[in-house]
Amino acid sequence: MKRLALIIDDYLPSSTRVAAKMFHELACQYVAMGHEVTVITPAAGQSEKLVKETLDGVNVWRFSSGQMKDAGKVKRAINETLMSYRAWSAIKGELNSDTFDGVVYYSPSIFFGTLVKNIKKRCGCSAYLVLRDLFPQWAIDQKLIKAGSPIAKYFRFFELLSYRQADSIGLMSERNEDVFMRLNGEAYPTQILRNWASLQPWRRNTEDESIREKLNLNDKVIYFYGGNIGHAQDMANLMRLAKNMSEHPKAHFLFIGQGDEVELIQGLAKEWHLSNFTYLPAVDQDTFKRILSEVDVGLFSLAKNHTAHNFPGKLLGYMVQSLPILGSVNPGNDLMDIVNANNAGMITVNGEDEALLNHALELLSSEAVRSNVGQSGYELLCKEFSVETIAQSIITELERDYRQLSVQQV
Repeated sequence: MKRLALIIDDYLPSSTRVAAKMFHELACQYVAMGHEVTVITPAAGQSEKLVKETLDGVNVWRFSSGQMKDAGKVKRAINETLMSYRAWSAIKGELNSDTFDGVVYYSPSIFFGTLVKNIKKRCGCSAYLVLRDLFPQWAIDQKLIKAGSPIAKYFRFFELLSYRQADSIGLMSERNEDVFMRLNGEAYPTQILRNWASLQPWRRNTEDESIREKLNLNDKVIYFYGGNIGHAQDMANLMRLAKNMSEHPKAHFLFIGQGDEVELIQGLAKEWHLSNFTYLPAVDQDTFKRILSEVDVGLFSLAKNHTAHNFPGKLLGYMVQSLPILGSVNPGNDLMDIVNANNAGMITVNGEDEALLNHALELLSSEAVRSNVGQSGYELLCKEFSVETIAQSIITELERDYRQLSVQQV
């Protein structure tokens, strides 16, 4: 396996999403292993049909696309639906039978099925789906989409089209795999593929801008949330924690990101007169890493009515910087078992506000506790979530699947 195509709907350097950072770390790892890597990704509003760049030794092909991020739901759905068509139209002239030996594609988005199908047919290669989000199921769980409705069937069609192109599908936890099997039966080959991160923490330079100084938080214990601020996260859950901690002046809550619930958290902060809360818009990845190197506790939340069991990628960023993890999950999520059993954080079921508050107070009261829990998180990262382990696991599956395809073609 030498020539790899990696497909994702958002990529560095402009993206602020954890998924983009993870995929770039994976691409760089493959380059370090001696593979030739080409990332295929949309560029909203790009005038040229295809632009080729290089980033840290990774070839990046950006195809012209309509706006998807921070767009209305209908506009986003239309532009995502057209992604495979626009991508194939842009790259098909660049491909021959030996351009790629394998494809790794990331979901979300669910709309890359046709593109992957065309690449596999042209190049005769195998494909691996990194499946991080069971959409549209989570939107049905959140009652954003009605089960059995025309829009649910529409999304389900493209979801299954994406699955059918995969020779292997990697899900992030055992219980997530159980949910996938319950929804789809045993029609698709699956395995456990954890989220991943580079093991190298960010080291601050003295000339780096300090978020503590900028926000006058030098003497505070900062509880930090960074990433998507949307329905799937149930941000009101974390805002209740900030409200419940408001009588402890040493604690401060800093949220950075973008999403559908930004107005909600700003509205609650105003309604509850929270002086211990700051919201900032999304920042680039380097700035994000610098901020992580200064804060004290990493926050996260998952909506309690989820049936899928996600492991948010942001947690790995916290673990890289040895931050203790504090948060809530949906009932039955094995993320709670993994993190709590390894003393890497303090996780409760969403809705157990008093337990979450008590954990927050425990982390507030002792720097030693924060340090010990954070160090345990870094050790768990090294053991279970290193990019080196994940990269090799995907390559092994691609090579096995390619051999099986070759036998079938004989």
